[in-house]
Amino acid sequence: MTTKANYPVTAGSVVVPYGHVIGNEKWRGSEVAQRLQGKVRLIFEDGLGLVDFHLSNRTCILYISEADLVAGDEFKRRLVRFRNASNLRGLVIVEKTQISDQYFSAVQKLVVLELGMVLLPVANQGEAAQLIVQLVREQSRDQGTNPFLRKQRPPLAEPALFQTAQHIPGVGKTKALLLLQHFGSIHRLCNASISELEQVVGQTAAQQIHTFLCS
Repeated sequence: MTTKANYPVTAGSVVVPYGHVIGNEKWRGSEVAQRLQGKVRLIFEDGLGLVDFHLSNRTCILYISEADLVAGDEFKRRLVRFRNASNLRGLVIVEKTQISDQYFSAVQKLVVLELGMVLLPVANQGEAAQLIVQLVREQSRDQGTNPFLRKQRPPLAEPALFQTAQHIPGVGKTKALLLLQHFGSIHRLCNASISELEQVVGQTAAQQIHTFLCS
């Protein structure tokens, strides 16, 4: 699914009730929308600009499909425009497939290192829908029962960061928690040396993480 270059940027927040997702009208009838039905309350609206889905008043998703990656650099311009013009917390979902895998490293560096945004790779729209449901449920939980929100460090108050860290090879829930506690952000984690990583997760995991982030 491609994105027209003349779409406006939505810079302000959108009122999203708990348990709801507001989707861009262009996603009506898509596999993502079909998979979300019955699991969250999905409402379609025009005028969301570059945003594909709003998960809360301040958090939104920009979806980069396999077709977007293969088509060229339009998706890069879209992300930069969003980052420069919007005050929303943008999560970037990217389809990482056999075809698009060759582009993933460049996308990762752009999204995480240059733009400082959260990158969430998925295999297809079905997996993306599962991820969206998980994020919505995390944000809808009461703060007193959410183990991430009991911590005082800001990264652990953002379930998407925790989810992102777990996508790194060799990193499970425990290591993801340790890494975010130590480094404080995905950006600092991506710039960590092997020796710094070893202090947190040990030599073997440190090498896997460093190789993945620097590839």
